[in-house]
Amino acid sequence: MKSYVLNDTAEIKQPCVATIGFFDGVHRGHQYLIEQVRNEAELLGMESTIITFATHPRQVMSNDFRPKLLNTFDEKIFRLSLTNVNNCAIIKFDEAVSQLSAYDFMEKILRERLNVKVLIIGYDNHFGHNRSESFEDYVSYGKKLGIEVKQSQAYILNGVNVSSSVVRSFITEGEVELANQCLGYPYTISGHVVDGEHTGRKLGFRTANIQVDDPLKHIPAGGVYAVKTRTGNTMEMKHAMLNIGVRPTFGGMNKQTIEAHLFRFEDDIYGQKISVSFIHRMREERKFKSSDELRVQLKNDYEMVEKQFMKDLEE
Repeated sequence: MKSYVLNDTAEIKQPCVATIGFFDGVHRGHQYLIEQVRNEAELLGMESTIITFATHPRQVMSNDFRPKLLNTFDEKIFRLSLTNVNNCAIIKFDEAVSQLSAYDFMEKILRERLNVKVLIIGYDNHFGHNRSESFEDYVSYGKKLGIEVKQSQAYILNGVNVSSSVVRSFITEGEVELANQCLGYPYTISGHVVDGEHTGRKLGFRTANIQVDDPLKHIPAGGVYAVKTRTGNTMEMKHAMLNIGVRPTFGGMNKQTIEAHLFRFEDDIYGQKISVSFIHRMREERKFKSSDELRVQLKNDYEMVEKQFMKDLEE
């Protein structure tokens, strides 16, 4: 996949079939749409192009808007690269772009800069100033500009229209299994291992205290999870149990913590990169009467997570 950051000179010369969107999560609904773009491009002998944005458009429209992102920018580009499209055009969404009407956007960017001949848009996607125009308007503008506009249908999974907002709601509730089904891959956060309170070590469960790199990354609901981790530059995925919460047993904290206990692992990884892929939620966070009661629960959690991973291998 070739990536283009649209500045004053960047353009795509080959005629293409394209789609446009923020594509947060690059979930199965997005994958379904992009597959249609790729198939249409192959049928017409054109290149396939994804048009996306480096930052969420609403961040430009509202300075205090803080999206809960499913992907960092780099994660999104990586996921888009797996779709095997020819091109990815990355538009810097700024004040000038935000003021373009849908017609002007189609003329000045889609036609003149990207050589779009066919535009396939998602069933619920709108673009242009204030997003006020309809699909029928896009079709009408396209006829004037020489761009055929088509609309994709929703991707339905178990009766649910898969969308970024649906995935985000599952993660908010800690329903990571459902989120993973919609994504088509395990939901993952990345960060660095930082020094913590060493509470886990005192309880017999040494933990890696994780500081997430991107403050806009969406964090699942509090609780205990079965996860897979990767540290440093290694590719090996290690089983772990992870807790997200505010340590209510020890008086609680204003700041949420993310702590992972990696199974059968004793290396010093302070300062190293770590990625965590959520596989199952085992229980909610709760307060225990004493550290001894918590220690017993942690042993139970450890056993439950191990059994869950064994069950996954058998399925």
